[in-house]
Amino acid sequence: MALELSFLVVLCSEMRLSNYGEVLNAIIKRLIRVLLFLLSCLMIPLLRLRALRKQRRCPPIGNKILYMSATELAAKIRKRELACEEVVLAYIQRCRDVDPVLNAIVEDRFDEALEEARSIDVFLKSSDKPEETLKNETPLLGVPITVKESISLAGMSHAAGRRTKDRVLALNDSDAVRRAKKAGAIPLLVSNTPEMCMCWETFNNVTGTTWNPYDTNRTPGGSSGGEAALVSSAASILSIASDIGGSVRLPAMFCGIFGHKPTPEWIGADGHMPDCDDPAWPAFFTMGPMVRYSEDLNLFLKVLTRSSDAVARLNEEVQLSSIKYYYMEEIGSSAVGSIDGEIIRGMREFFKHLETVQGVKVQQIEIPEMTYAFEASASMLVQLDGVDTIFKKGANPREWRSVFMEFLRYITFMSPHTFPNLVYGVLKKVGNALPRSHTKWYEKKNDLIKKRLQEILGDDGVLIFPSFTSAAHYPYEIYHKICDTTYMMIFNSIGLPVTQCPMGLNRKGLPIGLQVVGNAGRDNLTIAVAREVERAFGGWQEPPSTEVVV
Repeated sequence: MALELSFLVVLCSEMRLSNYGEVLNAIIKRLIRVLLFLLSCLMIPLLRLRALRKQRRCPPIGNKILYMSATELAAKIRKRELACEEVVLAYIQRCRDVDPVLNAIVEDRFDEALEEARSIDVFLKSSDKPEETLKNETPLLGVPITVKESISLAGMSHAAGRRTKDRVLALNDSDAVRRAKKAGAIPLLVSNTPEMCMCWETFNNVTGTTWNPYDTNRTPGGSSGGEAALVSSAASILSIASDIGGSVRLPAMFCGIFGHKPTPEWIGADGHMPDCDDPAWPAFFTMGPMVRYSEDLNLFLKVLTRSSDAVARLNEEVQLSSIKYYYMEEIGSSAVGSIDGEIIRGMREFFKHLETVQGVKVQQIEIPEMTYAFEASASMLVQLDGVDTIFKKGANPREWRSVFMEFLRYITFMSPHTFPNLVYGVLKKVGNALPRSHTKWYEKKNDLIKKRLQEILGDDGVLIFPSFTSAAHYPYEIYHKICDTTYMMIFNSIGLPVTQCPMGLNRKGLPIGLQVVGNAGRDNLTIAVAREVERAFGGWQEPPSTEVVV
């Protein structure tokens, strides 16, 4: 989640509509870059010591079932060509193989999943339902899924990375999980997330740190890092995750898979921890799918959505040659870092692919207001009130315990909480004390960015955009790269759907990717382009293993 960005927003709070305010804003942004540069100079030498730590590798993928897409698995199960129990057993074994390396699983329900798989096999042996009927009624029949711990799966841990006195269990399924189950999916487990989802890396004081399958000294990203690590290591095929500032897309990029932030309110937001009672919350927050194969995005999104209009739109056939393609290679803000050259080259390679294969023109665009994307998106997120936090005193999220006392406990090693949550608490209080007039200017810039982009995209356009400035980094490097999350966060604050797509591996063997952005309700366009990205770059690539599989 992007709420910890409040400390940077506070620095920019004195900006006004006058020229003086514009100059001050420019100065402050440059100061931020200087401070972050100094922080990086201090931290990087220490953090890079982790590179000296001996890497571990996930075992090789030995079962061919694990290479099949969810679409293929569902079809084979319906046709009785593959037993559901065999599929579930394959994924359970894979989870057991990789988790000692990745540390991604919080709690499993393997025994229950096997019972459900056997029941499906018994049903299919005795049922005379036509295959097409099964496909329409239960499109995910027998397909295993995994769920982020912050999303409620009845009977499973729902602590969202918090260290609590009593075990926190989900009493009910979230709407997204309920729909997946209704479609025949079998949940296997809940996966690791940073405490209260408040970081772009995945660590907490309960389960610990989750590692990246491509380099186990690096982060898989966050806050859906546990899910991304499992999907990319072939321990999961379909994932239910969540996104408020890139929490689906950054882990998907760092782990070389597809992640989709859908149009706001297409997927129900109930059953998530943290929750929020601010009316603006559904525009920022959404649950979303992560998958290994792009063909599964459309299928899974149709299952998860509660919108009949969304299903109708996703069923529309898309002609890639009829789409208008636009791109931006950078935001243009001095607050954010430069995009890695390999990412830019990958994007340009895709543009050439589109022009050669599809015969279309990819046009570069400029949105002047995008230079304010950091301030606008961070400010909009910080303004959200009623968010569940570690400081909540009772049932009302607006009644807080003493933030000062919690900080005292933290510096004396008595707090059970992680640093990002504590920083958010202090600076949210400071931010709330500022006059409302200080945030009006940012809201106007945010609205202008949205208006400009919507006018450009229309009903048939997509924007190709970097997902992040670099490939996966070492733990805690996010602190001096925090402004770079603007590349994802801005699309939460303006409420547009985005698909993160893998573009292969860089020279260090780490995944890189790009985002495809569409207008509200045009998720079908971004997903269609994602399939073309997969054709151009080969999609998911297996992480290195302890053995070479011939």
